[in-house]
Amino acid sequence: MKRKIVQIDQDKCNGCGECIPNCVEGALKIVDGKARLVGDKYCDGLGACLGHCPQDAIRVIEREAVGFDENIAGAIHESPLREKINNSPICACPGSQIRQQRPSPAASNDTTVNSQLSHWPIQLHLVPVNAPFFQNADLLIAASCVPFSYGDFHNVMLAGRSLIIACPKLDKTEPYLEKLTEIFRQNDIKSVTVAIMEVPCCQGLLRLVRQALKDSGKRMSITVETITVKGERL
Repeated sequence: MKRKIVQIDQDKCNGCGECIPNCVEGALKIVDGKARLVGDKYCDGLGACLGHCPQDAIRVIEREAVGFDENIAGAIHESPLREKINNSPICACPGSQIRQQRPSPAASNDTTVNSQLSHWPIQLHLVPVNAPFFQNADLLIAASCVPFSYGDFHNVMLAGRSLIIACPKLDKTEPYLEKLTEIFRQNDIKSVTVAIMEVPCCQGLLRLVRQALKDSGKRMSITVETITVKGERL
């Protein structure tokens, strides 16, 4: 059938997530740093998410689409719960909203370790390819277990670097190669450090980075940091 349905301009969308809580049916989701329509049958076409996009990336169009399925959309379409949600202030999930910040100053005593994180997001699935913190960056790509295992991670590895974290064993890694390739291709990366655990599965992250660099056409050396399961730096 031909009906009204939401359309998202991927060029305008910056993945801020402001639209997500305003779609009661759950039709929108952040995928690879962009808002996307989960499926036609989830969208009622009424445009409750309109007006909540600071980039003006969302509009309602008419096109061929399957019908809206109220049952799979949470059974709250046109319900009192929907009205309650729409009339209540809702905070958007900040999970994919780009932020740049100053790292905390150096600790004034030996018992405090201040964060050296200079941006958000950091997860590879969420970071936009052309995020401003990638330009002229010393890039640190760390396996997800490394910051928890190595006690001096912030001071020794993270300070002065832009961070990406990923797990080559538990994450869905199919999109990782393409995304890393585009990050290298579209940004002037000054250096690349890969921090992994000594366990064999972590080698997958290093292989991904090497292949992405090759596919991007960029040539640079990779510094590898390896952490043992006892939290020691090799």
